[in-house]
Amino acid sequence: MFLDFFLLLKNDGIPVTIREYLTFLEALDKDVVEYSVDDFYYLSRTSLIKHEHHLDRFDVLFGYYFEGIEKIDMEEFMQIPEEWLKKSFDSHFTEEDKAMIKSMGGLDKLLERLKELMKTQKKKHEGGNKWIGTGGRSPFGSGGYNPEGIRMGHEGVGSRRAVKVWDEREFKDLDDGVELETRNMKMALRRLRILTREGTKEELDLDKTIDKTSRNAGLLELEMAAAKKNNVKVLLFLDIGGSMDDHIELCSRLFSAAKYEFKHLEHYYFHNCLYESVWKDNKRRKQEAVPTFEVLHTYNSDYKVIIVGDASMSPYEILYPNGSIEHSNDEAGIIWLERLRDQFPDIVWLNPVPVEEWRYTESIGMLREFMKDLMFPMTMGGLQQAIKALKDKKLKFEGH
Repeated sequence: MFLDFFLLLKNDGIPVTIREYLTFLEALDKDVVEYSVDDFYYLSRTSLIKHEHHLDRFDVLFGYYFEGIEKIDMEEFMQIPEEWLKKSFDSHFTEEDKAMIKSMGGLDKLLERLKELMKTQKKKHEGGNKWIGTGGRSPFGSGGYNPEGIRMGHEGVGSRRAVKVWDEREFKDLDDGVELETRNMKMALRRLRILTREGTKEELDLDKTIDKTSRNAGLLELEMAAAKKNNVKVLLFLDIGGSMDDHIELCSRLFSAAKYEFKHLEHYYFHNCLYESVWKDNKRRKQEAVPTFEVLHTYNSDYKVIIVGDASMSPYEILYPNGSIEHSNDEAGIIWLERLRDQFPDIVWLNPVPVEEWRYTESIGMLREFMKDLMFPMTMGGLQQAIKALKDKKLKFEGH
């Protein structure tokens, strides 16, 4: 039955391999997790999952698989024709996987080992304290009692003493597809840090201390260094109003996280597309607008620029003078975006619209092309990709 679990993970896109699966089976064969719920979960997670981004999906599939595990008739499972299993292997495994199977003695050997491991549980199990089943004291199953158990299926029954319920996933916010929250925004933005040493020498430089002490015949010689400070500079441009009203909460979290992480942060608001002016206070935008030229001439090109907006508007607002829906603009929005990009070569766009919906809005496609695909969804994975692009300084646009 663990072969089914392995294939379930693999078919869902989690990059599990034969080697990891055999490690998992070997640990189970040696009864490593016989009486420990946490050990079973952490063993399977550690053996099969290589990246934290897959932890949430693993929990979902773990719960889905074990929810119905007591329904599997082990005798029927053991009678599945080998021809079917071989076809399953052919369709689910890569050439690399097949080569590894061959190096381990071939598919027959692997199936023989799997069957040997599973001989001890041949049918649905009820009662008892070891197997996955129902009505007993086993740590795995449902309808029974174990003070350190995992409930697997049958929501709402049993003694309600399970320590973990897999539907309530512990690692939900580590999935790179989830919407951002302030905490994981901070974690992602932190990767943009550029650390330099400034100020008085008040921290011990351990490496240099060891080196100098070694050169000094073992006599201790301390080497001090200035503290490291994050000196990255960030310009944040936030689309506000109209269709962006649907994303206010998410943008507020990003703004809060950015203010917390970056000492050198400047922010400005715009609507739909960048034009000749921006503003810092939405309540006083008409009275205290800031000329965009002033922004371009105030900050050095070493600033990292993050544009946040849904890029959803009429194409006229991007391409034509007087295309703005709010005022009469002498120059097209695309002209101002080009000026911004020319001044700040390290620039990315974060879009709160789900990426699968981008193709339905013409203006998103236009601005994505303008950004040379450096438009990223406002998810954990998207923010991480954007930060990596900024940090690696790979954004070198050619003039138009």
